[in-house]
Amino acid sequence: MKQIIVFAFGVLLLNACEQKSKLLVISPDVITEKTLYDTDDPAIWVNPKDPSKSIVFGTDKDTNGAVYAFDLEGKIIESKTIRNIQRPNNVDVEYGLKLNDSTKVDVLVFTERERQVIRVFSIPDMQALDNGGIPVFEDETVLENRLPMGISLYKSPKDGTIYAIVSRKTGPLEDYLYQYELVSDNDIVSGNLVRKFGSFSGKKEIEAIAVDSELGFVYYSDEMHCVRKYYAEPSKGNRELSCFGAEDFLRDIEGIAIAKYSDGEGYIIVSDQQRGQFNLYDRKTNEFIKTVDLSTTATDGCEVVTVNLNEQFSKGLFVAMNDAKDFYFYDLSKFID
Repeated sequence: MKQIIVFAFGVLLLNACEQKSKLLVISPDVITEKTLYDTDDPAIWVNPKDPSKSIVFGTDKDTNGAVYAFDLEGKIIESKTIRNIQRPNNVDVEYGLKLNDSTKVDVLVFTERERQVIRVFSIPDMQALDNGGIPVFEDETVLENRLPMGISLYKSPKDGTIYAIVSRKTGPLEDYLYQYELVSDNDIVSGNLVRKFGSFSGKKEIEAIAVDSELGFVYYSDEMHCVRKYYAEPSKGNRELSCFGAEDFLRDIEGIAIAKYSDGEGYIIVSDQQRGQFNLYDRKTNEFIKTVDLSTTATDGCEVVTVNLNEQFSKGLFVAMNDAKDFYFYDLSKFID
């Protein structure tokens, strides 16, 4: 039986190579400086005063890991890099978290897996706002069920409330994700658990999460199964809206990025990890559009913005983790028409 399984996977890899050879290979415009350990997931902060000074953040997984800050040339910004983090996994940014009656800040939020917490830092001054970390999955008794991996932030159009949606290394077949409202008391941010939701196939794990705040949906990769879709607003309930894309991937369904344009137009971009490719889906209908080869290897996380950042990235920026301790930056117009 083992020989049959190995043979079958070998055939899949051969077919994947044949498919890959038919695609135009798109090279990155920028390759970042190397990290020390194991890159995983990026996030992009657009500087509202000067987009050319925007920052790309990227996690580097290890017991002595870091969240690196890069400029748009891929150079490490040491003054904004957060080090000595115990296995940072996934990262996201959001704008305008209310700290008090007169202060709002942009925030970087990431999972610190080995400490079983999520972290919250202000951008661009990179000050910790969380009193050392916000515990997650506290009601779980099994250690592996308490180890956070994926994270994405949802800002409610209704009232501006910001939520962190968190996945973990392993979990149950239902209620795999927890959603926390981020609240501030005396400028210290904490998390209030507002719901548990999300089905899991049990095949591998759930890591990549992406939220479309404008349309109100959360997507996550149930690896080796499908991309799952739910409402992001807790009051709309926990019914699964879709489970799509299974036939479009070789094996692991990984990083998700949402390219947003006006009137709900745009793309959901998902990493087909073993093929080293990305599948694009329509943002409104979730229908498959095309596959692109961006020359990355074993991509976990990816992120995208569609605004003009500078001359090189005037149509937007797509960032993908690459399995060589770096991240690849692309002019978005190279593969999105």
